[in-house]
Amino acid sequence: MSDQPPSGPVDPVSPPPPGDRGRADPTSSPVPVTDPSAVPGQGAAPAVPAATDPAAPVVPGQPGVPYPAGQPQEWSWSAPGGPAGPYATAYPGGPYASGPYPGAPYPAAPYPGGAYPGWYPAGAGWDPNDPLVTPPHAGIGGWFARCAGAVRRGWRLLVPIMLLTQAAPAAVISVLSLALAPSGEVGTAADGAPVLPDGYFRDVLAFYAAVLAASLILGPVQSLGWAAGTWVVTRQAAGEPVGLGAAFRFGLRRVLGLWGWTLLSSLLIGVGVCFCLLPGLYLAFAFALVGPVYLFERENPIGRSFRIFHQRFGMVLGRVALVVAALLVGILVGFVVEAVGQLPFGTHPMDSPGTAAGSAAVALVAAVLVVPVYLAQLVGLLVTYAEQRAHEGPVNAARLATELG
Repeated sequence: MSDQPPSGPVDPVSPPPPGDRGRADPTSSPVPVTDPSAVPGQGAAPAVPAATDPAAPVVPGQPGVPYPAGQPQEWSWSAPGGPAGPYATAYPGGPYASGPYPGAPYPAAPYPGGAYPGWYPAGAGWDPNDPLVTPPHAGIGGWFARCAGAVRRGWRLLVPIMLLTQAAPAAVISVLSLALAPSGEVGTAADGAPVLPDGYFRDVLAFYAAVLAASLILGPVQSLGWAAGTWVVTRQAAGEPVGLGAAFRFGLRRVLGLWGWTLLSSLLIGVGVCFCLLPGLYLAFAFALVGPVYLFERENPIGRSFRIFHQRFGMVLGRVALVVAALLVGILVGFVVEAVGQLPFGTHPMDSPGTAAGSAAVALVAAVLVVPVYLAQLVGLLVTYAEQRAHEGPVNAARLATELG
């Protein structure tokens, strides 16, 4: 190597004009910025191109762009148990699990067209704190919590409503059954054949006709109670004032329509039972939401209940099955209490005033013991209907209270 300068003339490099200083050459590549923390010999970190377009959007979470201070406006934190939004699927243990990353105030940047994982826009219909409407991701736990909350808020009004409109009619029908039960005893002939007393079939026909007539007469009273109870539960969940008189006034406005649709669905269920038990049970489950559908929508309750049942078959079947299980347990308890309580009064308790009064008291006590079951039926079906509405679109307790009218 020679220490002599290179031969030939060397042209001096002139500085750029003042107007071109700091202007990047559009044909040149951006200078890569390497990670200064890279360890020599282990490979450099991936190069990050320097920003050359001043009009590029600023995205929080990118290098050099901090997150804004505070929680994003108009966003709420979703309830534990599942993320909200179409792109908020949490992968257990994976890099996209919902919730903020350690050391960062917010989750990762939003997915295209979606909200932040674990966040959802306020008022989108999935309010995890709504006291009546169960969000789609809350599951059976959210359903139970809203049922319990409805009973806890409204039992002071719901208990008198159920006593007057459900327990009292049940006790009246029970006493009427005892009074009109056929008094003749079925005998046995010498050859072992049963011998019916005179007028047995006439008495049996009169008995069932009287019970059916009483059920039809008291049916509107029961429908009045279902409508009034629905009004109380819904308005309390919406934070609106309620009262016993106002509840009954609302029930009177809806009683005939609700009773008519209930009667029609009951006849269809009865026809199904006549063909076979299974079709009757199927129709009983499919028509379980006829009452709430009529009270809130007042349009084709039977068809609408049928569609709701089949659109989310497993979910609705499970919720209604829990309500039916509570009904069966309550009916069994009431039957056992009444049967055991009637034993001291003999087979014909209405023959004397003393035994008649005792028998009527037992029937009333048995009917009162079933009141919690009526509450479970009312609240369970109402919360199930509200949950299905949330699956169809934005809805909350305030909107449902408005739909009641």
